[in-house]
Amino acid sequence: MTRARSLRRTALVWITALLAVAGVITAGAAYRYNESEMAGFLDGQLRQIALNAGPGLAVDNAPTAPDQDPEDSFAVTIWDVAGHLVHRSLPGADIPLQPRSGFADAQGGGETWRVYTLYGKTGAVQVAQRMKVRDEIAGNAAMGAALPVLLLIPLSWLVVGLALHRTLRRLDGLAHDLATRGALAKDPLPLADLPAELRPLVEGMNGLILRLNAALAAQKQFLADAAHTLRTPIAAMQIEIGNLAANAMATSQRPRFDALAAGARRAGALVNQLLRLARLDEPAQPRRAKFDTAALLLDCVADHSPLACHKGIDLGAAIAPRAMIWGDEEEIRTLFANLIENALTYSAAGGKVDVTLRHTEAGFSAEILDAGPGLPPGAEAHVFERFYRAAPQAAEGSGLGLAIARRIAERHGFGLEVRNRADGASGVLARVTMPDCPT
Repeated sequence: MTRARSLRRTALVWITALLAVAGVITAGAAYRYNESEMAGFLDGQLRQIALNAGPGLAVDNAPTAPDQDPEDSFAVTIWDVAGHLVHRSLPGADIPLQPRSGFADAQGGGETWRVYTLYGKTGAVQVAQRMKVRDEIAGNAAMGAALPVLLLIPLSWLVVGLALHRTLRRLDGLAHDLATRGALAKDPLPLADLPAELRPLVEGMNGLILRLNAALAAQKQFLADAAHTLRTPIAAMQIEIGNLAANAMATSQRPRFDALAAGARRAGALVNQLLRLARLDEPAQPRRAKFDTAALLLDCVADHSPLACHKGIDLGAAIAPRAMIWGDEEEIRTLFANLIENALTYSAAGGKVDVTLRHTEAGFSAEILDAGPGLPPGAEAHVFERFYRAAPQAAEGSGLGLAIARRIAERHGFGLEVRNRADGASGVLARVTMPDCPT
């Protein structure tokens, strides 16, 4: 097993390398820039000193520096003891003699000068330099130091971004695994190539996944065992209730027998739905085959016609022919049957339920539209929850029909929505969207 890389150590190494490279580049660039800027100025200083070292030196014999700027010239002025002008290197620089030795700022020839004055026994010497030249030198030095840093900012972003991308790339894969993981997934999250700091977190998440899977498995096993165990006594109870109802002579007892029989039927239906839900929760994929969902939906409508007639509900169908899809035919039959039965359950006598199937660009869309009371506010977010009933006062229903329908839709990759009608009328619309069968 390879040793896990440390996120902290990796980031420290990259940042240290970046700072080292940036320091070397900055120092080298600043040195080269200032060297080139100062070379010409220093050469000019050498020339000025040579020209003013003594009398009788011809300017024509003094070649200029390669990049010498006339503004870089010093203004050297010499006075004798009596105060008479002896020498002036720049005729246009009329800078007055300062009253004392030392540095000072002075005006001359319409410019500001930085002046150094020296008094001696034989006279006075005053050397002046333009202030704008000094400001230019300072600005160039600052630019020489700042420019490499400014150029290294985008490089720093690039290097740090690359380091973070390489270090955190595995986190993107981990986030993708979590986002695409199903609720029933049992495989642990991979630990390969994870930073050392994140391994305890992911190992803790894997432990939580194992505990959740164990709890879900125990819950499903209990549900299946309980439903399977209840089937036999409920079936026996239904038989005995039928025998008692057939032998009961007193007509006054008939309503009690009918209520008892209805309760037994609902209990039997609930047990069957619990068993079906337990089977649908298994991770095994449904058996897929190609079949005509239009014919299947017509059969479901026909199966529920007696219930609709008994309740006085107009059950109609408008189904497009030849709607071929892939899937488990029995599971999809249960899906449609639950939706139609749900619509009939919550529709009052004299109501209407319309079942339609039409072609769409993506495949087929089956809709069950009723004219019942509709869903109460806030119920649309809970209709697929197990044992949730939008109208608890209704005598029929167990609250599992839509939960089973959603589970079947998820197993087949169908879209399923149940919401109030949007045409202003009262009622609920249930829509199932199915992909077309590839040829």
